[in-house]
Amino acid sequence: MKLTKMSHACVRLEKDGRTLVIDPGAFSEQDSAAGADVLLVTHEHPDHFAEDRLRAGLESNPAAEIWTLRSVAEKLSAAFPGRVHTVGHGDTFTAAGFDVQVHGELHAVIHPDIPRITNVGYLVDGAVFHPGDALTVPEHPVDTLMLPVMAPWNKIAEVIDYVREVKPRRAFDIHDALLTDLARPIYDRQIGQLGGTDHGRLSPGDSTEL
Repeated sequence: MKLTKMSHACVRLEKDGRTLVIDPGAFSEQDSAAGADVLLVTHEHPDHFAEDRLRAGLESNPAAEIWTLRSVAEKLSAAFPGRVHTVGHGDTFTAAGFDVQVHGELHAVIHPDIPRITNVGYLVDGAVFHPGDALTVPEHPVDTLMLPVMAPWNKIAEVIDYVREVKPRRAFDIHDALLTDLARPIYDRQIGQLGGTDHGRLSPGDSTEL
């Protein structure tokens, strides 16, 4: 399976000629959902859910389908009947040859005064976990963790402890559009030294074989 990092929280997974895209949001490339057979969205915040990108992906491939939580599904289901599926914690499904497990229920706390919204993470093929905007620990081993490194709701100590708790074989940064180039070496060093796993970073458009 090939993993391609897109900007911010968006990733593409490819195998056997099929493509799965997670969280093509407003901070990601305009064509980030193009060519997808499967689209997954973790929650409704615009840096993860950009309706125009999802619509473009669904329109470019009439066989493409989306799996997401209710708040996102309600915005798309009327325009794409039968192609938008609502999922929640504990659900499993197979799409275009990818096996997906859904983990998590709530977005991380941004501030106690801000109500928490629903957020789900996706474990793909029992190997790659994208948590969205939460530090959800799946009830299954994780080979490759997509690691949210910079957000209004986290700090680096929490990121490091999250890697330690999940114990993936390797972790790649996501949710990094707000992380400046000046800060990246600090994050790389501290997560790499303290996280207890192989930690890496891919620039947007870069790929690696899993």
